[in-house]
Order: sequence, then C-alpha cells, then structure tokens
Amino acid sequence: MTDHPVINDSENIMETVTERQTKPALLRGWRRTCPRCGRGRLFERRLSVAHNCEASGLDLSVQRADDGPAYLTIVIVGHIVVPLMVPLYRLWDLHPGVMATGLSVLAVALSLYLLPRIKGAMIGLQWARHLHGF
Repeated sequence: MTDHPVINDSENIMETVTERQTKPALLRGWRRTCPRCGRGRLFERRLSVAHNCEASGLDLSVQRADDGPAYLTIVIVGHIVVPLMVPLYRLWDLHPGVMATGLSVLAVALSLYLLPRIKGAMIGLQWARHLHGF
C-alpha cells in the first residue's frame, strides 16, 4: 500500500490517503462481504446494503451503487441469452412461445444471481478507489 498526499478542498488541509488494492475488494464485494475485511455481511437483505460492517465497523452507508449494477446485469444477461436464440431455434425447432418462456426463465435466474454480486463488486470498487466518502 502506498500513501499519497491529497488536498481536502472542503477544509484545505493535507491528508494521507492509503492506496487500497482493487482486485481483493472486488472479489470480496462479489462474495457479498465487506470490501475492507471480507468477513462482515455487505447486505442486510437481498439488495439492501448494511449501514456498517459488523466485523470491521466500516461505514457502508456512503456507497452510491445506484443504477450501475442493474445496467451491467442487463448487459451481461443480454449478451448470454440473446446469442442462444438462433442456435436453439435451429437445433430444436422450438415453438416461439416455448423458447420465449425458457429464455425468460434463464434471464430472470441469471439476473437474480448476478445483481447482488455485481452490486457488491461495485461497492468494493468504490471502497478501493476512495469514491463517495469511503
């Protein structure tokens, strides 16, 4: 870890900001654990971020994941599901209603799996890069 001096404009003082490793923070967030320690839970419920980490005390209320995880989830799921349409149709000649139902179930399942993990990874990235008050 490297220390970099940073000027805090609001108070006009110099403070030292410790460089945090991004990859471990992203992986901890993907696992839905605290980006600092990797032990505390990141979420209270499915997508509700905890106010503080119960293990390290990190204030998680400053996170600003907003719509980013949803957009990334849509892009990833779309890039998985859409290319399956033509091969499935040509291979099994499925009725369009059956294919739409099957691919819809797949899209929902992928979204439910990916969304909390992507949100956790995004919070981990924010913590690692000192964004939004971390």
